[in-house]
Amino acid sequence: MSTGKKNRAAQQNEETIDQIVAGQSEQDSAWESVIEVKRSRSASLSISGELAARAAFLARLHREPDVDHWVERVVRERVELEELAFAEAKKKLVS
Repeated sequence: MSTGKKNRAAQQNEETIDQIVAGQSEQDSAWESVIEVKRSRSASLSISGELAARAAFLARLHREPDVDHWVERVVRERVELEELAFAEAKKKLVS
């Protein structure tokens, strides 16, 4: 099948789906129950002034827009490394 025919078929399928969804939009039975999502609160960290100054220097060195972004990136990377190390250690203990 040529690419043009595939695109037309895909577009027709999307249009059919759109029509079905639009037709069911007013029917309560077509929808699942409401799910509440709560936004997680951001956490605050307290660090010494000296450490904050060192972090700010490194954030500028790495061309981060501000120290908050740099600290978040560093913490995220460290957490991922720690989780990986933990998972590997757990595998070794199990085997």
